[in-house]
Amino acid sequence: MQILNAEFLTSSPRADMCPDTNLPEFAFIGRSNVGKSSLINMLVNKKGLAMTSSMPGKTLLINHYHITSAKGKGTKEWFLVDLPGYGYAQRGKKEMQKLQNLISHYVLDRQQLTCLFVLIDIRLKPQQKDLDFIDILGENGVPFALIFTKADKVSRQQAMNNTNLFLDTIADKWEELPPSCITSATSKVGKEDVLNFIGKYI
Repeated sequence: MQILNAEFLTSSPRADMCPDTNLPEFAFIGRSNVGKSSLINMLVNKKGLAMTSSMPGKTLLINHYHITSAKGKGTKEWFLVDLPGYGYAQRGKKEMQKLQNLISHYVLDRQQLTCLFVLIDIRLKPQQKDLDFIDILGENGVPFALIFTKADKVSRQQAMNNTNLFLDTIADKWEELPPSCITSATSKVGKEDVLNFIGKYI
């Protein structure tokens, strides 16, 4: 699948204020500093579309990007949705609760959500916050896939080892493992895998 155009549409402070459309939505979420904005910019080949920062936890709203893509001879329209990161400990308790509510209402109640991509830092051993979040998705029947990020920061063997360790960790709770792929925003590894996965859903 080829991205023809990507444009920012709107930011919403609550899930019930998101655009009222019938287009499919593919949302991206992960712990703060997982490389979400860089990955989004890489996927749509538009540097600066999603704001990147050295300071984690900068995304505080639900950001909708209108995407036009080509698959075969036809074109498709859909939304790429950038969700706030979870697990940033330096936020105040009240602000953390507000973000958790925003994420929960979108993930659990948004009918247009077609697939949620959960980003996992491939450099790290399985993190409890990621495991807990995935458990919630499973308990509520939310369709999701795993994207392992920052593959350029480790060797190919280490990337495979860490990916397999994560999948092995969750295997006991799942009859069937969720789809997954390995990516790098720097080297563009996995770009076609993610876009083709979206194309199949559409």
